[in-house]
Amino acid sequence: MAKGTIGVTTENIFPVIKKFLYSDHDIFIRELVANAVDATQKLKALEGTGDFKGELGSLNIDIDVDKKARTIKITDRGIGMTEEEVDKYINQIAFSSAGEFLEKYKDKIDGIIGHFGLGFYSAFMVSEKVTIESLSYKEGAEAVKWECKGDPEYTMTDSKKAERGTTITLHLDKDSEEFAEEAKIGALLNKYCKFMPVPVVLGKQKEWKDGKYIDTDKDNVINDTEPLWTRKPSELKDEDYKTFYTKLYPMQDEPLFHIHLNVDYPFNLTGILYFPKIKNQMEVSKNKIQLFCNQMFVTDSVENIVPEFLTLLHGVIDSPDIPLNVSRSYLQEDANVKKISTYITKKVADRLDEIAKNSKEEFESKWDNLKLFIEYGMITDEKFCEKALKFALLKNTDGKYFKYEDYGKAIAAEQTDKDKKVVYLYCTNAVEQYQYVEAAKNKGYDVLVFDSPLDAHFVNLLESKIKDSVFKRVDSDAIDRLVEKSEASKYEISEDDQKKVTALFEEILPKENKYDVKVENLGSDAAPILITQSEFMRRYREMAALGGGMNFYGEIPESYNITINAENPVIKKIAGDAGIASVTADNELLKQVTDLALLANGMLKGKALSDFIKRSEELIK
Repeated sequence: MAKGTIGVTTENIFPVIKKFLYSDHDIFIRELVANAVDATQKLKALEGTGDFKGELGSLNIDIDVDKKARTIKITDRGIGMTEEEVDKYINQIAFSSAGEFLEKYKDKIDGIIGHFGLGFYSAFMVSEKVTIESLSYKEGAEAVKWECKGDPEYTMTDSKKAERGTTITLHLDKDSEEFAEEAKIGALLNKYCKFMPVPVVLGKQKEWKDGKYIDTDKDNVINDTEPLWTRKPSELKDEDYKTFYTKLYPMQDEPLFHIHLNVDYPFNLTGILYFPKIKNQMEVSKNKIQLFCNQMFVTDSVENIVPEFLTLLHGVIDSPDIPLNVSRSYLQEDANVKKISTYITKKVADRLDEIAKNSKEEFESKWDNLKLFIEYGMITDEKFCEKALKFALLKNTDGKYFKYEDYGKAIAAEQTDKDKKVVYLYCTNAVEQYQYVEAAKNKGYDVLVFDSPLDAHFVNLLESKIKDSVFKRVDSDAIDRLVEKSEASKYEISEDDQKKVTALFEEILPKENKYDVKVENLGSDAAPILITQSEFMRRYREMAALGGGMNFYGEIPESYNITINAENPVIKKIAGDAGIASVTADNELLKQVTDLALLANGMLKGKALSDFIKRSEELIK
């Protein structure tokens, strides 16, 4: 029997492990199974090169949980270890002291397991004692047993183990007895190991018999060793991708599209990304991409590995070239991560462009579900925006779709204003803004639908990207002033009369808002009173409400432009020979047309709405 001290210069190594890794204390099962997979894969490689000539036999990794004994055993039939190798790989931890470790990696706590020889030592997060029994594949090798009770002291003795490979036994401490439940370990294996490349077996499959579950003679293999992303796209059909999506997300609707990633230079990366259906645009779920390293689950928080807008996608990414066990700040600076992020962005953009070109009708039919994702990408990622400008679509109130360039050409003749700007008219709700949409259509203009929560930001982006363009919401002014063809004739009013008109309308309008009251010539067919909001102020208020960093605009009270149309017959009747400035607040007809304008904008409520209804009934008697 040999005794010794694990190769660290402090006795505090085990408290350090427990302290640093406590938040991820269930990760031990991933690390130990990953080590078993590594040992198995190495044996297969040796067999392939002819350096191992024996029988491979079963290469399953067996997990045995004994609740009564409070133990977990992980057994592989890989290359095993000699006594010298146990001393090298287990006893000599690859850093000089726990103090140095704490200082150097204090800001890199997340995922620190797996670095510097700590993978195996994660076992001590949940164990009061750990034993290793191992027999090397090497001819003439003798089995060895290593034992440690969570302090630097260990013992090594001969073992009676007769089968090649390694068995690690965890004797769980009382605080970790929850892991002695097979169901608990099964859940962790399903989380971390469900796609590992070597079969992982947890007991036997069970069947219901005589009122209870009993074991069958079939192994309970918990993982798929050849997940879809490891196979060639040419071997797969659309149905295969849909089936795999269902396996990843059992309760989700069928995805819109998929992208199969496969690159081996200048980095290694495989995976499958899916575009999910977005039912409710305000309930977009992120962090649905699962990140793997050689088929071992690492995280579903991938913000620093893919651009933020791509976190709206679902699917898997697998790469051995991402430094998984360091801090997020390091990830943001890592050259490989930046290359991978750029590659994925390009691949997604190219795939969308391909679908838009080759399957135009399909792309249009799915646009309403893709729109939010693509707008988000264009706003937040300049390279994606450059590509998306070629395939992104605009939708009008008639339900027709246009590429940007095509739409600009289609409206240029009618909707170019006196300043040679092409005016893109849009609504956010075609039903609520119906009268304004119809007024524009009656002029021969087309109206787009911008109904996503990002559109206030997106309109600003489009104005900067589309040359000589201006975007105006269709209810932000009278239609003739939205697309000004020439200088409009101004209504002449004295300063005193203007003050009287302003005071008059401030008296009869709701008191909670601010108003800019003007008398204008809008034409005899235009409404008697028009209530609008400044395109600029409304847009920036919406951006502030969405968190655009413009809180100044969000704090400004709602402000409306009140335009009295001096050319409307009803206003002429109300004003009479004395003019609009002579009208008083008790004028019933003035109240009526004002309330109609408020009603059209959803601003007539409570007692004011009740008074309007009564007045309307009186007027039609």
